[in-house]
Amino acid sequence: MSNELRVAISGSGKMGRQVAAAVMAEADMFPTGYLDTLQSADVVEGLTVYRDAAAGLDAMEPDVVVDFTNAVWTPALAEVAMARGVRLVIGTTGLSSAFVERLATDCAERKVGGLVASNFALSAVLMMEFAKQAARLFDHAEIIELHHNQKVDAPSGTAKTTAEMMLLARGRDFEHADTERFTVDGARGGDLGGIAIHSVRLPGLVAHQEVIFGSLGQTLTIRQDSTGRDSFMPGVLLAVRKVMHLDRLVVGLDGILGLDRE
Repeated sequence: MSNELRVAISGSGKMGRQVAAAVMAEADMFPTGYLDTLQSADVVEGLTVYRDAAAGLDAMEPDVVVDFTNAVWTPALAEVAMARGVRLVIGTTGLSSAFVERLATDCAERKVGGLVASNFALSAVLMMEFAKQAARLFDHAEIIELHHNQKVDAPSGTAKTTAEMMLLARGRDFEHADTERFTVDGARGGDLGGIAIHSVRLPGLVAHQEVIFGSLGQTLTIRQDSTGRDSFMPGVLLAVRKVMHLDRLVVGLDGILGLDRE
């Protein structure tokens, strides 16, 4: 037990329970319990639920807390976790840039590792990396992201991050095709730096994304599909292990995979 990483899970919903099961299956990890203010049960699938973040972390004494919740809860959790030297692995989307900047400063000052990522699927990280490379060579691009109908934010964090990486690699906005007449408002999606982003929300979907590039006489489509929440678990487990050896905040799973981010 003494050599096992103690992992607390923030949120006891579908994603939280998937994380707990993945941690439980690892020989070098131990799930200490859930943090969840909205859970009415005291025990979920054999693990204790703590409704107060500070009291829960004091009771569980975890090394790492994995958080897939919402942009209201995550900053409050981060504050109490940082105060106790507990490392954070955050997959919550919709977080403000101001919060991420504050967390980076806090991690650096305390020399505590942390990771914030919009997507933990390794295939999604590679999709973003390939899109970044293609962005240097094409002037037109659009993103279609598809998620389950219970997702609270649009566009997805992955789509927004992908577009930002593409714009950074390109060094300027993309060329956006103007539409003279709209017969349905919003039909061209949102516009981020000339990249049209379209969000699809349907039951039956999990997490999917297409980045489509166009040029004279050719198109390039880069697509990634997560058909189940288990697709995120290898990345989550990798992050849990890696943050133990970090003394700063890393933004993006690619930051611990050795990929060139320039």
